[in-house]
Amino acid sequence: MKATFRIWRQDTPNGQGGFKDYEVDGLNADMSFLEALDHLNEILVLRNEKVVAFEYDCREGICGQCGVYINGRAHGPHENITTCQLHMRSFEDGATIVIEPWRADAFPIIKDLIVDRSAFDRIIEQGGYISAKTGTAPEANAIPIGKEISDRAMDAAACIGCGACVATCKNASAALFTSAKINHLNSLPQGQPEAHKRVLEMTAQMEKEGFGHCTFTGACEVECPEGISIVNIAEMNARYLKAKLFS
Repeated sequence: MKATFRIWRQDTPNGQGGFKDYEVDGLNADMSFLEALDHLNEILVLRNEKVVAFEYDCREGICGQCGVYINGRAHGPHENITTCQLHMRSFEDGATIVIEPWRADAFPIIKDLIVDRSAFDRIIEQGGYISAKTGTAPEANAIPIGKEISDRAMDAAACIGCGACVATCKNASAALFTSAKINHLNSLPQGQPEAHKRVLEMTAQMEKEGFGHCTFTGACEVECPEGISIVNIAEMNARYLKAKLFS
């Protein structure tokens, strides 16, 4: 299998970037997309050329580190998968595949396909935790939680922080990510003591990081590999108003 990778190359954060084409042969339809990039880098090493810098960790669709734009779509042509779960059989033999990093002011490019997503970490630091001492694991039925509530909390907790929602949004909004982290904890009894403080401080940090405002178009939900619902954004907005009233 052959393919032409048109990849964004940028040596430094403030450097002049641009696309460069690489014709690659010897690909296998069963290769994952990241394995195909590994194959390209092996070729570049043999040519004494600079390898393509891209980010990854688990390669199991869990960590969210591998996100890139592929042919104009976050994580590639399929719904609800990460880049590492994409396989070369999703492309035709001889296809030209355009690969570029997330595009958002709050996600500055570090090198090639790697962006700085530490803004997400700083949002989490403002309330994405609970201060209650939980100790060892409690008995499963010690804190009764209704199934509807626990399911909603777990659905929000599924967010892996890949940044596809930000990259896809026309305003580069982080509302889906932030709302998922807020609603996960605020839905559960353990998160109630800091519920109002959490929503106010995490949304304030989101604004501080330079993310845009949500206009509720739903693009983020479509491209989210975990299918996080935009209902979370509406719930976050309601929690925000309540927190302002009681703060």
